[in-house]
Amino acid sequence: MKTAFPKNFLWGGATAANQCEGAYNVDGKGLSIQDFMPDGVMKPPGKTIEERNLKLEGIDYYHHYKEDIALFAEMGFKVYRFSIAWSRIFPNGDEEKPNEAGLKFYEDVIDECRKYRIEPLITLSHYETPYHLAKTYDGWRSRKMIEFYTHYAKTVFTRYKGKVKYWLTFNEVDAMLRHPVTSGGLIEDMFDDIPFEQAIYQAMHHQMIASAKAVKICHELYPNAQVGCMMTKLCFYPFTCKPEDNLANQQRMRSVYRYVDIQVFGEYPKYLLNEISGKGYHINKEEGDDQILKDGIVDFVSFSYYMTSCMAADTSGLDMAPGNTVNGVKNPYLPSSEWGWQTDPIGLRISLVELYDRYRKPLFIVENGLGAKDKVSEDGKIHDAYRMEYLKDHVKAMSDAINADGVDLIGYTWWGCIDLVSESTRQMSKRYGFIYVDMDDYGNGTMKRIKKDSFDYYKQVIASNGEELSIEK
Repeated sequence: MKTAFPKNFLWGGATAANQCEGAYNVDGKGLSIQDFMPDGVMKPPGKTIEERNLKLEGIDYYHHYKEDIALFAEMGFKVYRFSIAWSRIFPNGDEEKPNEAGLKFYEDVIDECRKYRIEPLITLSHYETPYHLAKTYDGWRSRKMIEFYTHYAKTVFTRYKGKVKYWLTFNEVDAMLRHPVTSGGLIEDMFDDIPFEQAIYQAMHHQMIASAKAVKICHELYPNAQVGCMMTKLCFYPFTCKPEDNLANQQRMRSVYRYVDIQVFGEYPKYLLNEISGKGYHINKEEGDDQILKDGIVDFVSFSYYMTSCMAADTSGLDMAPGNTVNGVKNPYLPSSEWGWQTDPIGLRISLVELYDRYRKPLFIVENGLGAKDKVSEDGKIHDAYRMEYLKDHVKAMSDAINADGVDLIGYTWWGCIDLVSESTRQMSKRYGFIYVDMDDYGNGTMKRIKKDSFDYYKQVIASNGEELSIEK
C-alpha cells in the first residue's frame, strides 16, 4: 500500500526545556528538581547543584533558539512541540506575580515559530517541578499544587492567547508511577508519615484535578484551542500463548491506560480503584472533584512511542530488555538499539489502533525516535542511515494505521529533533536529532550545529507529505 497522509497532517519535532535550554539561573529563572539530578531520571536528587549535570547548560537553546527554529523551518516543520519551564515563569512556583523575562522568552520562541508558520505545541509540565515546591510542599502530594499549577497555566494561556492552538497538560502523565521525583516532585526520603506508594497515588489524583481544571480554563479563555493529555505508550506482547502470559500481558496493558482513562472519560476506572484499595491505600478527595474530572476531559490523546517488550507470568531464566524507564522480556524477533531498546514499527501501528479503538479521539504522536552514537566522519558529516531507516519504517506504520485501520492521527513530532541531553541517562552521546550538536558527555564542545544526513531525509518526507520514503544509498 502506498503511503498517504491527510493534507493538513502536522509533521515536526519535539524537545523539552530541561533537556535543551540550559541557562538554569539566567534572567530570573528559579531552580527545578532537574537541576539537582545529574545522574538521570531513575536516581534520587542530590542536595546541591553539581557542575557535572549537563542539563544546567543543555545545548544552550536559550541563546540559540532562533538558529535552531530556522533549521526546523528548513526541514519544513508544520509543528514544533516544546515545553515551558515552570520555574522560568514562577521561580519558586508559588508566587503571585510571574517573572516577565520568562514570559517574554517563550513569547519570543512562539513568535519565531509563527514567523515560519510553525504551530507551537506546548507542554505545561515536562518533568521539572520547581524545586521549592518539592521541598516546601512535598511536591504533588500537596493539594496546594493544584492552585499553583492552575495559576501558572492561566498565566501562560492568557499571555499567549491566540498564538498557541495546541497544549498538553503533563508529559507522560503515567510516569510518576515509575519516577515520581521528576514527574511529581516527590523526594522519597521526605515521606515518613505514609507509605511512599500511597503518596504517589495521592499526587496522581492532584495532577488529574489540575489537568482537568487547566483544560476548562483554556477552553473558557480560548475556545478554539485544543488541550490534550500525553502518555507513555508502552506496548507489550505475551511471551507465549500460555493463558497465564496472556493474562499477565492484559493486566500490564491495563496499567498503561489507567490515568489516561481518567483524562478521557472524566472518571476513575473501577480497576484502578480496586488496585488502590487492594493495596490498603485510599485517595483523599474533596467535594466536587468528581465533577471537575468530568468537566475537564481532553480534546485529543498524545503519546510517546519508542519500543515494545514482552510479558510473561514467570520471567525466571528469560532474557530481559531495557526500554523507556521500564524493563520487559526480550523479544527474539526484534532488533535492539545500542541502548538495548527493541525497535518495532509494527508495534506503533498496533498502539495507534489500540488507542483509537479505546478512546475514539484524535491521536498525536509527540515522541518517537532512535537514540544512537552518531559519529562525525572525516568529511565533517554525520551519515545516519540507521535513523532514516527507523523513520521510514515508522512512517509506513502510521500510514497503514490511517488508511487501513481508520485511525484519526493529526500529527507526528520526532523526539529530539536536535541533539539534547538524554533524560534517562543524562548523556549527549545518546543522540536522537536530525541536527548534531558539538558537545560530549562531559560538556565539552563548541555547540556548533551540523545537519545530519537524516536532516535532508526528513525534509523530503515532509515535503512529500509522507509519500516519498526512498533513501539514497
